[in-house]
Amino acid sequence: MVPYDSPSDSELIQLLKSDDGIAYTIIYNKYFDNLYIHAYQKLRNKEEAKDVVHELFAHLWNKRSTLVIDSSLNAYLYAAVRNRILDFITHQQVESKYISSLQSYIDQGHCITDHRVREKQLTKLIDNGISALPEKMKAVFELSRKQKLSHKEIATQLSLSEKTVKKQINNALKILRVKLGTMLFIAV
Repeated sequence: MVPYDSPSDSELIQLLKSDDGIAYTIIYNKYFDNLYIHAYQKLRNKEEAKDVVHELFAHLWNKRSTLVIDSSLNAYLYAAVRNRILDFITHQQVESKYISSLQSYIDQGHCITDHRVREKQLTKLIDNGISALPEKMKAVFELSRKQKLSHKEIATQLSLSEKTVKKQINNALKILRVKLGTMLFIAV
């Protein structure tokens, strides 16, 4: 039996593969903070960085029996975080392009009746999604998207920090993407 006060990484990996929850906890406690700092440096968002690292550890536990680590545990975890960050950034870019293309479509104002009907349906879906946002988030989002105010102007008008404004807009977009994604796909 391996003493839990000082197991090596290779011992921890073997214990993890044999469903040892204590080994998993040791790995988590040993590497979480540094992986979080690494993710935060790349993403510059605390919640997103935590999500990326938590997803990695959830994946590590779920795949423990089939885990293949050809390098050190440290190198494996850092590479896995890096890959998850790249996937996250790519996913964000795809979502942003989708929302932008949708907004562009709505802004074009096609003259064909069918397009106008669809535009009204999409606008209604988006407006319903916006109206379901928490009040503060809704106010910030509407000032940004409907009145085209900058983060600084919104912060001044609502007596908030620019960072809070940015976070509220990002959170609103996340919520709208989740709520509207399927409905918009079906409507289009």
